[in-house]
Amino acid sequence: MSDFLKVSRDGDVAIVIIDNPPVNALSFHVREPLMQALVELRDDPSVAAIVIACADRTFVAGADITEFGKPVQQPELRAIVATLEIIAKPTIAAIHGTALGGGLELALGCHFRVTDAGAKLGLPEVKLGLLPGGGGTVRLPRLVGAVKALKMIVSGAPIGAEEAHATGLVDAVFEGDLTTHVVNFAREIARKGGPFTPVRDRDEGLKATDLAAFDTEAADLAKKARGLEAPIACAQAVRNAVTLHFDEALAAERALFVKLVASDQSRAQRHLFFAEREAAKIPGKDFIKRRIARVGVIGAGTMGGGIAMAFANGGYPVTLLETSQEALLRGLATIDKNYAVSVTRGSLTEDAKRQRLARFTGSTDYADLADCDLIVEAVFEDMTVKKEVFGRLEAAAKPGAILATNTSYLDINEISASTSRPQDVLGLHFFSPANVMKLLEIVRAEKTAPDALAAVVDLARRIGKVAVVVGVCHGFVGNRMLAARGAESEALLLEGATPRQVDQAFTDFGWPMGPFQMGDLAGLDIGWRNRKARGQTAVIADTLCEQGRFGQKTGRGYYLYEAGARTAVPDPEVEALIRDKAAEKGIAPRAVGAEEIIERTLYPLVNEGARILEEGIAARASDIDVVWVNGYGFPVGKGGPMFWAGLEGAAKIIERLEYWHQRTGRQVFKPAPLLKRMAETGSWEAGE
Repeated sequence: MSDFLKVSRDGDVAIVIIDNPPVNALSFHVREPLMQALVELRDDPSVAAIVIACADRTFVAGADITEFGKPVQQPELRAIVATLEIIAKPTIAAIHGTALGGGLELALGCHFRVTDAGAKLGLPEVKLGLLPGGGGTVRLPRLVGAVKALKMIVSGAPIGAEEAHATGLVDAVFEGDLTTHVVNFAREIARKGGPFTPVRDRDEGLKATDLAAFDTEAADLAKKARGLEAPIACAQAVRNAVTLHFDEALAAERALFVKLVASDQSRAQRHLFFAEREAAKIPGKDFIKRRIARVGVIGAGTMGGGIAMAFANGGYPVTLLETSQEALLRGLATIDKNYAVSVTRGSLTEDAKRQRLARFTGSTDYADLADCDLIVEAVFEDMTVKKEVFGRLEAAAKPGAILATNTSYLDINEISASTSRPQDVLGLHFFSPANVMKLLEIVRAEKTAPDALAAVVDLARRIGKVAVVVGVCHGFVGNRMLAARGAESEALLLEGATPRQVDQAFTDFGWPMGPFQMGDLAGLDIGWRNRKARGQTAVIADTLCEQGRFGQKTGRGYYLYEAGARTAVPDPEVEALIRDKAAEKGIAPRAVGAEEIIERTLYPLVNEGARILEEGIAARASDIDVVWVNGYGFPVGKGGPMFWAGLEGAAKIIERLEYWHQRTGRQVFKPAPLLKRMAETGSWEAGE
């Protein structure tokens, strides 16, 4: 019927095949021929049953989100689903790969759903700041129950075929060729005869609903939403499915969807969806990638062990190197313990644990790295130490092996210049814990070969990381901007704010925690060591460290942590210390409000991002957003610092930066030229 949809016949069973690569999205050019095909097959007396299937590697994996916020082109998904529901013949969705979002809503319009064993089904719209807009919140509860539907929709997480079958979402799970099975299934269903009840007219999933239990679950999920609107709207829409007539609930779902799609939060989350895909693209032509089959990691400490786990989790065999057998065994034991915790929590099976541990080979001999295609050093953050490691790697690594440093700050150009193979050297800045955190800053040095860079970008995707390619500067993108954000932290305290007030301003903004809580969690000694290495001081933080107050691990930092608890309790001793230090400097305390805290921390963050773009350290403003959302906890509902700057208003940010620059004289407040251009043009010159 079109380039994107075909209809074939197997006797009296019609098979409608959607073919819209790469994920069979329900774009207008799919919906139009699909509606036409359904009407023709509905009216064809020679057709006894209709199967909806998809070509290639997946069922429909969602709507075409590029159409969101634009005028709706008919037929839209809701009209197609409504047409499916009035067809008197049995309609069956044959699901392989993933049925996500609009794909699952399309399947819910069918009388029956069957899958292969590897299929996954879900409604992930909440991750775009939306709710399912094609009836998913109203139909899904009718099959799986309101509480199960609530969990699926608010989490956005897909479920597997067996779970979907057990909950009543799908009617059969088949091994082997799905097409053969579904045709036989369809023919048998048609032979038995109707009537065939659409999902909208079923109520088995609603009858057992305990509204009190539902509301308790919804309230718990709301607490975890941290200011995001979509999870709350999702919960309300599912509740409507229980308390309202179907058509009323459907209309309410649509009203909530329309409100969300126009919101700044959804715009921010959709921005991030596309930004993550852009961030992994290397400017210029496509490059042939080097092959990476085996990975080496030097250092089995917290960071090295986590990096090794990230590779093993992605299916790569790993050679883990340490300086002594004792350190190696200690590192491998920690890895084993970490996997054991995952088994205890139920996120990993014992069999999966054994498989992952089997991918590790421990060694204390650099010669054992000779068969590795990529070697990542994760040793002490010291230039002399790292150059020594690279000197040994140069002799041990095979020609063409990619040599990576996990440095957070150091000059990778200097490291690569110390070798005779600078084309093989780049940075892989993992974030701790490396086996959990999604962000990976891939640092391109001056002489890094394109095929090496392309190889690690591809590798990052394979191990489940969100990759952002950045250039060389102190701290790269994330930590350089972090320094700008934190530049005023001590000044705010000395002028009258308490750690709790600053942290509260951050959590009210949407951060998971504030900078002082984060410092305590990471360990204040880390920043102390870095400052001493650079000849810098921070009077309050340094004094805390001199007193042995390193944060949670010592039970005392900016806050108190009683009996090993993670709950931060304000410490009168710290507040007295701050007042004493302020008095020594002749600073009279005053009231510091939340607005000032945001201006003096987040406005410099944006300003430094503009400088990074000017210098070409980041290719796109959206790359900076990806770094900060995935690596530092910037609120997803605000889209990252550079996107948020557009919402906040660049002119407003500049005005306040200039005010604080005039008042303090500090360079962190001097507006970057690109920020000024952004205020004039409304876009980042090097960005979107």
